[in-house]
Amino acid sequence: MPSSNPADLWLLDLQKNGYRLTESRRAVVEVIANSERILTAIEVFDLARLRCDSLGLVTVYRTLAKLEELALIERVHQHEDCHAYIAHLPGHQHLLICQSCGRAEYFSGDRIEPLMEKVAMNSGFHVSHHWLQLVGICAECQQNDDQGDK
Repeated sequence: MPSSNPADLWLLDLQKNGYRLTESRRAVVEVIANSERILTAIEVFDLARLRCDSLGLVTVYRTLAKLEELALIERVHQHEDCHAYIAHLPGHQHLLICQSCGRAEYFSGDRIEPLMEKVAMNSGFHVSHHWLQLVGICAECQQNDDQGDK
């Protein structure tokens, strides 16, 4: 019976696409596949080195690039820092990202089409797709902040 663990499935996809399943690559995949936070390449590197101390930064970048190419992760824009990554969910999803802890949640809903049509009509653009990412403070960070104010 095939594993339902995302990391195991991703490793199989990498193997099917010609990548060897090294200890270093496995560490990178496990970190990003099991994270509920967005992670920069450096954060992936730091966390994966706890599992595999021989890991090199080049392996992290190459593995992230291949995972993105296979649509297993997606790149997340960050206002001040480098981009980050998170596991991709099937279908069309949008992201909520906590600017305090980096936790990310997907949400669906496409009530944006009327706005896209209006922008297209006013600009002359043919809009082919959109990407929505909302940034704020998650409930847990708000609660922790409220407790710190007391």
